[in-house]
Amino acid sequence: MSRKPDEDAMSSMPIEPASESRNVFGEPLATCSVAPMTGFYRDGCCETGPEDTGRHVVCAQVTQEFLDFSRMRGNDLVTPRPEFGFPGLKPGDRWCLCALRWREALEAGVAPPVALAATHERALDIIDLQELKAHALDLT
Repeated sequence: MSRKPDEDAMSSMPIEPASESRNVFGEPLATCSVAPMTGFYRDGCCETGPEDTGRHVVCAQVTQEFLDFSRMRGNDLVTPRPEFGFPGLKPGDRWCLCALRWREALEAGVAPPVALAATHERALDIIDLQELKAHALDLT
């Protein structure tokens, strides 16, 4: 089977990572969760782009207090919504949260812990790194 000339050229090109997104430390963005599948793009990562007006960039491990707070703010993250492929969250699940919602929860004293390696650097536009570190699951 012969290869087309453009296939030969493509095979010699270096393979680039699918994403060059960075976390709050400037390192490659780690996966937040695939069970449940999270992220604005439902790729498991807290990626963001122009379509993501809510900036879903904070990888948090949700708590019951946060889930109750979010529901009171009009965002029910507990009830499954199969039509959107959303299973509903329970305490301990990791989820990409909107940076502003996490900040609101911080101000209300119910900010959930954060996985810093999986939190997108754009979170720093809204949240101070020291605040994130104070709520870190780990400092790696």
